[in-house]
Amino acid sequence: MVEAPQTEEGWFALHDFRSIDWDAWREAPERERERAIEEGKRFLRHREQVADAEAGDSGLFSVLGHKADLLFVHFRPALDDLSSIERRFEDTALARFTERTTSYVSVTEVSGYVSDEYFEDPESVDAGLKRYIEGKLTPEIPDDEYVCFYPMSKRRGEEYNWYDLSFEDRADLMAGHGEVGKEYAGKIKQVIASSVGFEDHEWGVTLFGSDPTDIKDIVYEMRFDPASSRYGEFGEFYIGRRFPPADLGPYLAGETVPTGGADEAHHGESHGHAHGEGGHDHAHGDDGHGRGEGHDRAGSGGGPAHGDHPHGEGESSGEGDHPHAGEGEGHGGDDGEDGDADAAADIRGELADLDIYAGKPSGEDVYATVLYSEADVEELFDEVEGLRGNFDHYGTHVKTAVYEGRATDRAAVVSIWDTASAAETAAGFLSELPDIVARAGEESGFGTMGMFYTVKPEHQEDFTDTFDDVGEILGEMDGHVETDLMVNVEDENDMFIASQWHAKEDAMAFFGSEEFRETVQWGREVLADRPRHVFLA
Repeated sequence: MVEAPQTEEGWFALHDFRSIDWDAWREAPERERERAIEEGKRFLRHREQVADAEAGDSGLFSVLGHKADLLFVHFRPALDDLSSIERRFEDTALARFTERTTSYVSVTEVSGYVSDEYFEDPESVDAGLKRYIEGKLTPEIPDDEYVCFYPMSKRRGEEYNWYDLSFEDRADLMAGHGEVGKEYAGKIKQVIASSVGFEDHEWGVTLFGSDPTDIKDIVYEMRFDPASSRYGEFGEFYIGRRFPPADLGPYLAGETVPTGGADEAHHGESHGHAHGEGGHDHAHGDDGHGRGEGHDRAGSGGGPAHGDHPHGEGESSGEGDHPHAGEGEGHGGDDGEDGDADAAADIRGELADLDIYAGKPSGEDVYATVLYSEADVEELFDEVEGLRGNFDHYGTHVKTAVYEGRATDRAAVVSIWDTASAAETAAGFLSELPDIVARAGEESGFGTMGMFYTVKPEHQEDFTDTFDDVGEILGEMDGHVETDLMVNVEDENDMFIASQWHAKEDAMAFFGSEEFRETVQWGREVLADRPRHVFLA
């Protein structure tokens, strides 16, 4: 008999598709429509706040096309919780203006493809993988993201029968499929839920992305991989966009949603969930470490490792991709607003005028996120090493390292990625490291960091001594808050400077000083490579 993979289940999922009876809506008296809107908003807001259970998540989406108008997505610990939600909605005044067009019931799942150790010896699994699995089993719905939902099964035909393949053959097929999915790291994230025994299809796939064409591209590209072309069978596809319950009125009035005015309220509502013991930080999403049976391996831009989806997930931050670190490894750019990128370019230009190397031109997709911890450095490194092992499965991962402070009692965890959204997602995982006290770029004032000062081994002591001399000068300068030379715990020649100023002008005054100019000139003789500068506003 062919070996079936072991599975572990998490939250149950309900995708509830509704159409609006527009004729009834238009003909209804104004007071009835107002009541329907208010009761609908209250019901949906309470679901997003998970007022009905100890843990879970919910989201409201508009759906394009004739198949439905609205989609309610609910994740809850028990199937009975979802049953209660269904019946509670029918008690609202909004329900009488809707008709269910279809629904889908499933349960989140990880399988033996994730890690043999997880099922055979759970205690041996590293902390990063455990966090990843929690994210798979207890997913959170991204804010204001496009959504695509479809059911799928694995083919059981005469020529190609997925269930006749050996475990090893299935694992190899999904591993190859995931290599393609890694290209979408930072763009797509997904939730895979098993519906074997619940629905006509075997899995429900939910894709989230900030750009709907990324959803089209990943589905299209993956169709050419044997795991899909030979063995994949798909149901109907649905496409929509998340919007907050506060925008229910504007939606029914034909306005574009989400509206700008409701965004803040939406974020406030949707982040008050009680996730319970199995909860996780939003940035985790469902990153892509394992593979669910029938789902093809995928990459994710921040979290752990392999991907569990027929298309691979790209772990995009559900709260927008706006990492605070603008550059890593000398590459500029910020995935945030144009003004931020312009400001970074202006700073680089000013430094270039001072004959100070300011990193390569902006536009190269390498991004840094930096968090500070006051934990014991050895304990911190052990935790980071586990996460880094998972990060390394992604083609978007450049480097993650721990730097120990010399002048302060805190350490820096630096993570470099090819995409801003991947760096932002990684920050979500890193934020759960012990005793995190700050994230670079979130402090007040102006932060600038020279990253990866790689010193020639014979000049390592000279470099630190010179920095200490410069540090004394810094301490006397107006606008200076704090500067520390931090050393990579794995390579004492790899150093990282974190500097905080009250304002950009204060920092630029130092960069223009004769002392700094002399230090830069001297540094060119003792460094193994040119310093890479990162600016944080």
